[in-house]
Amino acid sequence: MKKSTLKSMTTITIIKSKNGEYKEVTCKGHAGYADAGNDIVCCAISMLVINTINSLNKLTGAPMEVNSDEESGFIDCMFTESLDEGSILLLDSMILGLQSVVSEYGRKYLKLKFKEV
Repeated sequence: MKKSTLKSMTTITIIKSKNGEYKEVTCKGHAGYADAGNDIVCCAISMLVINTINSLNKLTGAPMEVNSDEESGFIDCMFTESLDEGSILLLDSMILGLQSVVSEYGRKYLKLKFKEV
């Protein structure tokens, strides 16, 4: 498998309030592990993030606004109200999965950032 010659990385920023409430999740860029269509790292990241957002919408009805641009690898999910326990569990699970991707493939392809507002 030929790796992509483009220098890229996915950066995911998790923003929480000072009291630990989720406020926003932003995902930018493509992993760059392999060429488009063969990039298992980008696929794993996309599945974790998109499935979580879809689950928040369908299973918990989380109050959120979502914007995305598939070409640039951009997804932004802003929570407009406090989340219930089910929504928090889904986001915690997504982060656990993303941390596993970082552990397996390294920070060269995925950078997780945590911010407090």
